[in-house]
Amino acid sequence: MAKQSPTPQPAPEDDVQRRLAALPSVDKALADPGVAKLTNTYSKKLVTDAVRDVIGVMRKGILEGRDDGDSDESFLGLVMHKLAERTATSLCPVINATGTVLHTNLGRAPLSRFALEHMVRVAVGYSNLEFNLETGERGSRYDHITDLLSEITGAESAVVVNNNAAAVLLVLDTLARGGEVVVSRGELVEIGGAFRIPDVLKKSGASMVEVGTTNRTRIADYEGAVTEETSLLLKVHTSNYRIVGFSESVAASDLVALGRRLDIPVMEDLGSGSLVDLSSFGLPPEPTVQETLSAGVDVVTFSGDKLLGGGQAGFIVGKSDFIERIRKNPLNRALRVDKLTLAAAEATLTAYRDPVRAIQEIPALRMITRSFDETKRIARRIARKINKTPHPGFDVVSAEETSRVGGGAYPTADLPGGVVVILPQEISSARLEKRLRSLPVPIIARLSKDRVVIDPRTVDDREISILSDGILAAFQMHDEPE
Repeated sequence: MAKQSPTPQPAPEDDVQRRLAALPSVDKALADPGVAKLTNTYSKKLVTDAVRDVIGVMRKGILEGRDDGDSDESFLGLVMHKLAERTATSLCPVINATGTVLHTNLGRAPLSRFALEHMVRVAVGYSNLEFNLETGERGSRYDHITDLLSEITGAESAVVVNNNAAAVLLVLDTLARGGEVVVSRGELVEIGGAFRIPDVLKKSGASMVEVGTTNRTRIADYEGAVTEETSLLLKVHTSNYRIVGFSESVAASDLVALGRRLDIPVMEDLGSGSLVDLSSFGLPPEPTVQETLSAGVDVVTFSGDKLLGGGQAGFIVGKSDFIERIRKNPLNRALRVDKLTLAAAEATLTAYRDPVRAIQEIPALRMITRSFDETKRIARRIARKINKTPHPGFDVVSAEETSRVGGGAYPTADLPGGVVVILPQEISSARLEKRLRSLPVPIIARLSKDRVVIDPRTVDDREISILSDGILAAFQMHDEPE
């Protein structure tokens, strides 16, 4: 029997051309029944763009000598994956396991269930945002929270804008444009994003007059700086830092007395702005909005999404004549809030009618006031759940560390509690931390001394199972080569 000659193998160039020729055209791919059915869920344009992208990726893989053109996944599967990518949203929920309660990068304060439910009720249809149900005529959006803020804080009136920086800008623009504002050097704070009080003053059209020194300012410094051009005496609560040691500052009541004697209004920016005294939970005393207004301050500004525990907003409360001028400022139109912000603010503020209820229902306050023993119990529970499943290469133990309030509040306060510490043996802690961030529900942990720390203070009870399962999944991941 004659020996058969081996089948000739195609030249590499011929193989590339064969594989390119086998790729479907866009029209042919769209005619496939499976692909065509996708238009029942997605628009024709989205499906066409996804098909074109998949064919382009496959063509590029062939030309570069990769196996993209011979993927084990079906063409339909690749198109579906591309459609999922194109319709996915970038903003997503994460599990905050850092222990920083008011984490600016993670959205600061989570909203209460009542606030979320109220936002949904208002958002799904029409609402009486600027309609007075009693008179049948146009109303004011501020009416929904003015009385509530007055009841809780003792203020005569109130305005809400989109954040506290906007609140400060609006007050300065209204009360001090073209005039001078006297402020202590020790209170010229900078908040996140290099946003500084002097910059806000400049933008408002007011001139800043600094008095005192970084660590010591007296009432005589303010009085000595007052001229005929002085429009406002400004006090800024240094909520994100503390000056300790040889220091002195002027109490709000003393500044108010000076303002009354010289007929100059007094404003105080409280920054984070607390509505409840948390000193009974071991935190340092912080001036509440109520105490500041009781001292006689004419206008007070504070945030809605920090210690208040609601959505992003800036509150302006104080004497009705000043608030009315602020409300009529044309700039207020550009800074006004929408119906969702108002709904979140109204629901959150309602809880403060009962401070005990507020601490129980508002997530940020509940996390800040979590006891040492509670966080230890949660840490042990998480560690036990993880250790029930073998995970070679990773040691998981419970330990004790401190958390932070965050959000520019209580800068010197430590919140002691239990944590879960993960010590990777075969990969770096940074690699594990990256794996946790890449999970379907990302887990944001903190790195400390080559360890990954999971702090349960900021983990909701409903997230514990997701957290534990996610950590185990991260242990089993295979990293992409760097």
